[in-house]
Amino acid sequence: QVQLVESGGGLVQAGGSLRLSCEASGRTFSTPQMGWFRQAPGKEREFVAFINWSGSTTGYADSVKGRFTISRDRAKNTVYLEMTSLKPEDTAVYRCAATARFGADKPSDYSYWGQGTQVTVSS
Repeated sequence: QVQLVESGGGLVQAGGSLRLSCEASGRTFSTPQMGWFRQAPGKEREFVAFINWSGSTTGYADSVKGRFTISRDRAKNTVYLEMTSLKPEDTAVYRCAATARFGADKPSDYSYWGQGTQVTVSS
């Protein structure tokens, strides 16, 4: 089992920045890839970014490319999502997830999920 706990969400004005954190515990070695997803009210869960175990490989949704950066600190078992130039359309509940599948960008590919943290961007 892997437990994931997100933090760092909040209310920010458009153009602002936030950093989300996701701390993992348990059998983290079994799920080396971590991802971030988001879900806005009335919309489907959407892929945001992923990172592999070493941090050498990352992937991003086109909608966040150039604005968001995913990183990880393996010593702390923590994955971060640095979000800049935020837009109102980035408003959503952000959840981190863990998987054994390299390059996965679909929710169904991920085995473990955090509870989520709310990000609200005002215009």
